[in-house]
Amino acid sequence: MNGAESLVRTLVAGDVNVCFTNPGTSEMHFVAALDRVEGMRCVLGLFEGVVTGAADGYYRMLEKPASTLLHLGPGLANGLANLHNAKKAHSGIVNIVGQHATYHIEYNAPLTSDIEGLARPMSAWVRTSPDAKSVARDGAAAIAAARSHPGQIATLILPADTAWNEADGIAQVPADSQRVSYSPQAVDEAARVLHGDAEHTLLLLTGKGLTEEGLALAQRIASKTGCKVMGQTYNPRMARGRGRFSIDRIPYVIEQALPILKNFRHIVLVETNDPVGFFAYPNKPSLLKPEGCEVHRMTAAGENSVGALQALADAVGAKASDVQPQKLAELVKPTGALNHASIAQAIAAAIPENGIVIDESITTGRGFFPPTAGAAPHDWLQNMGGSIGFSPPVATGAAVACPDRKVMCLVGDGSAMYTLQSLWTQARESLDVTTVVFSNRNYQILKGEFAGVGAGEPGRKAVEMLSLDNPTLDWVSLAKGMGVSGRAVHTAEDFYTELSDSVREKGPRLIEVVM
Repeated sequence: MNGAESLVRTLVAGDVNVCFTNPGTSEMHFVAALDRVEGMRCVLGLFEGVVTGAADGYYRMLEKPASTLLHLGPGLANGLANLHNAKKAHSGIVNIVGQHATYHIEYNAPLTSDIEGLARPMSAWVRTSPDAKSVARDGAAAIAAARSHPGQIATLILPADTAWNEADGIAQVPADSQRVSYSPQAVDEAARVLHGDAEHTLLLLTGKGLTEEGLALAQRIASKTGCKVMGQTYNPRMARGRGRFSIDRIPYVIEQALPILKNFRHIVLVETNDPVGFFAYPNKPSLLKPEGCEVHRMTAAGENSVGALQALADAVGAKASDVQPQKLAELVKPTGALNHASIAQAIAAAIPENGIVIDESITTGRGFFPPTAGAAPHDWLQNMGGSIGFSPPVATGAAVACPDRKVMCLVGDGSAMYTLQSLWTQARESLDVTTVVFSNRNYQILKGEFAGVGAGEPGRKAVEMLSLDNPTLDWVSLAKGMGVSGRAVHTAEDFYTELSDSVREKGPRLIEVVM
């Protein structure tokens, strides 16, 4: 077998059996190997940002890495924005990036670039295979790196001649030597804090702390001690809905976050970090915790947060019988005009059992959490890195990972234009994704940010740069061009009806919510 086939066989043997692809000339031997090797599902994306974002969504739902196939430095560069988001979410991904043949690089052909230099800022592991006999071994090492705790992005660069030359065979992926654990001393410190001043203590969660099991333990701890439990502003995945502990998140807007946090004297961190502002603003603090507030790390990313929360519950004597039922917002079928409240009501009433919600409703969706707390049990995924155009690709990957679950993608029109090509992949693969586009016809988030940074009143040029209405984007036509049926809605009743219909019917659909 050649190097490319040895790599594909190594990936499949290492349980990396999905490849999100956008290949070019240098990757053709890898593409050919995909036909010769059983067990690898190939999903084509028309833009590399779709490919990398889909791999992020796949990992978030299955907690195992997929691979990507990208074309040289420019192809990797096109995918970096969503690799940034994946890195912040601790998603494990194996990137395979083609390179010119080793003997061709010195001629500085048009597509020659420093691929390792491009890869390193978003990758925890980077390697260029020097020859065909090294490819399988390097692939196995990349899989091991991606499987780390927490997950990591591993980028293997594959020169064309290492793909077409003769190789030895497949390589075995090293056994996972990491034992996921936690620090008993850190749990003891958290228990000491809760015993001493629970009323002024915040238990701040992300990661495994936001699984159904982690939230149930946090609820027991809060019920027993009186501490407050919150999630960080954005989270890779959160278990939500009826029967699950509903918590608030630290608000994005600094003026809203500061009063919520002002009375805490202690913050216990579960996989998260000190709460900070998303951006710097004149005359506003970067750190959101009050002066004098002590921070205590109980677990870091990749540690056994559920085990630590169980140990903390035992240490403070918190039992399941201590928990009092929460009163959640009732589900209401909305009527009347489309506004933030009626949109949230429609989404809450329509979320199906075991649904997956991918949330990039940056401005429209800031008030979605309280109304959707009483929805059917579901998972809620958010943008960890802030690079927009995250949600349609992540929804694509989540649907590949969980074909038996309805995926609902909530996105603003400005963000959706970055990765519109995701709709084509959803149509090609018959993925069960409903994409809801909030048609603000503005970069609405930037209007608020313009004021927030004290830039004054926007003039004509500024207004033009923040507007999307000349010409107006026709999302129904855009979706149709990608092979996805769509409908624009103008009332809350129509939105709820269309959303409910899309939940009952399998396959991709788009709903344009005209704001």
